[in-house]
Amino acid sequence: MIISQYPGLGDIDTITDNFEQAGYICTRRIATVVYLAAALNKPILVEGPPGVGKTELAKTCASVVARPLVRLQCYEGLDEAKALYEWKYGKQLLYTQVLKQQLAEILSGAVGLRDSMQRLHEFGDVFYSPEFLEPRPLLRALEQPDGAVLLIDEVDKADFEFESLLLEVLSDFQVSIPEIGTIEAKSKPIVFLTSNDTRDLSDALKRRCLHLHIPFPSLELERQIVTQRVPNASATLTDQLVRFVHAVRELDLKKAPAISESIDWAKALLLLHADQLDTHLVHDTLNVLLKYEEDVATAEGSLHKLLGPAVR
Repeated sequence: MIISQYPGLGDIDTITDNFEQAGYICTRRIATVVYLAAALNKPILVEGPPGVGKTELAKTCASVVARPLVRLQCYEGLDEAKALYEWKYGKQLLYTQVLKQQLAEILSGAVGLRDSMQRLHEFGDVFYSPEFLEPRPLLRALEQPDGAVLLIDEVDKADFEFESLLLEVLSDFQVSIPEIGTIEAKSKPIVFLTSNDTRDLSDALKRRCLHLHIPFPSLELERQIVTQRVPNASATLTDQLVRFVHAVRELDLKKAPAISESIDWAKALLLLHADQLDTHLVHDTLNVLLKYEEDVATAEGSLHKLLGPAVR
């Protein structure tokens, strides 16, 4: 049996139970991938439409293993200075001023230019020592003494070049800094990369990861999720709401409603003291479920057709 260094991830059934206790209902496939990733020290590339719980999976994992969550939000133009590390230029400048004041003392007794330069070179590397290094999320995750959960969120939004930056971190759990050398992870983190499938990722990146695709949930699974997150909603309302949401997702929409929006809608209906759906209630609250006015108009045009199967 493979033993994970992280508590709470000892086997698939334990993961399923611990995640459910933490508020995340996961399928056996998700639990299996999390177990293998923790046991084999492999990153997980989680793909799927927005709002199916990809980011929440990493957050819940951090809660279950009681380790810090280190998050890197990706965007176009993300570079090494924001993802890996950068130098504390202000501190380096201050050190330069101090060095200038001590210059006479440092060069005291030096004979000739060669001797003076040799003495100065003895202090040259201090500018690029760990004391002047500012770790960014990738390096910060590697420096956690007891491990961490590293979330590289929406990696498909970053430039293709950024993927090359990730390869060393994901394969060897280390960072190479030219001025210092190689910094290895003190304890290998659990790594989640999420993608909304807005572009294809490189084969090199995918090879380093276990793949997990999270689709929109089945009726039964989404019913369980909404029941857990909004326990005060009646069983009838929850069932009708989930059926309605699934029907709405079949429409030609700009953005299909996510699980988080199903939960928000259930909370909103609960605040309105609803115990079942009706035409007026849905019409007045569709803007909670759908985020674009054209999508609201599309759903309103099919409201009778959508409500029929939901309230049967």
